[in-house]
Amino acid sequence: MEYVNQRMAQEAHRNPDDVYTGLITPLNLILVAITLYTTYLLSKPSPPATLPREPPATVFKTFTPRELLPYNGLNGMPVYLAVRGRIFDVTNGRNFYGPGGPYENFAGRDASRGLACHSFDEEMLTKDLDGPLDKLDGLGEEEFESLRGWEERFDSKYLVVGRLVAAGEK
Repeated sequence: MEYVNQRMAQEAHRNPDDVYTGLITPLNLILVAITLYTTYLLSKPSPPATLPREPPATVFKTFTPRELLPYNGLNGMPVYLAVRGRIFDVTNGRNFYGPGGPYENFAGRDASRGLACHSFDEEMLTKDLDGPLDKLDGLGEEEFESLRGWEERFDSKYLVVGRLVAAGEK
């Protein structure tokens, strides 16, 4: 009992600042720092969301065969090809129609005859870029049916960005 009385006497004479000294320990300081940092993270405003940029708008344009030629996917250019006078932007299918793809010789060109005949040969392409457009003479009903199938496929997947006209018609 005497011990208890001594402790009570000591407590009565204790400095009030000594109570806080016992609370300031390294562990308590770390816990306070973590709590403050977490509160800061939860309360700070988040940056505004950024939306992805839209690709530039494509304007419907009239092309001659010579003007269409650069749109072959090289040098960062989009990939266009023409089918029966309509020009399709096939850039999304670059792995097929662009450089290194199986249909790359159609890029930037009138692909009508080659698609109708299921041929990737260079002779299927119009050689004279300043001459008249290929009227598709000599194609049979089966080739025209094949060409219509290609057109339907392009219509469903790609955007029409222009029309192909002969050099003198522009």
